[in-house]
Amino acid sequence: MRAGERPRTGPRVPHVQLTQTSPPALREELTRGMARAFPRTTTGPSEISDPARMRPWIAALFPGAPVADDIPDEKAVALFLDGVAPAPGSVLLPPRLTAEVAHVHPDGSLHLALSAPDQRELLAQGWGERHPLHSPQVNVVMLYAPRTTQELDVARAVLRAAYRYARGDATAG
Repeated sequence: MRAGERPRTGPRVPHVQLTQTSPPALREELTRGMARAFPRTTTGPSEISDPARMRPWIAALFPGAPVADDIPDEKAVALFLDGVAPAPGSVLLPPRLTAEVAHVHPDGSLHLALSAPDQRELLAQGWGERHPLHSPQVNVVMLYAPRTTQELDVARAVLRAAYRYARGDATAG
């Protein structure tokens, strides 16, 4: 179980964590580790966290969705499958749904694609919440920002679960 109260998050897109954010050193450690921890992946700027790409995609698929007028250029760092297709039935992050496994926001929170059982566990243990646009077509949950090195270990474990889901391999990562 995650200790403490649930952090406050924004109700609109972009979905960000407003309180209990990660210390910069923990966020950097998480991002660096993500870049080298998983075979057949690469890291780079998130596709969905790019404001220029995000707004038209959301407008086309979710008319009337709660989208902020002032979307910041947030520079989320994403983990992408590299040269491999996702496992059959896996739905990764938009807009492609086939490449972006997760991304880390400047606040330290992550958006990830997880299996249904892993999503239920994440929510039940108080470690995250569903994205405002979560649906069968948008498989995105938020993992709250790690605040301590112990919570960083949890974030790494959840990233491993996202990678296993993307690759369809219970032993991967």
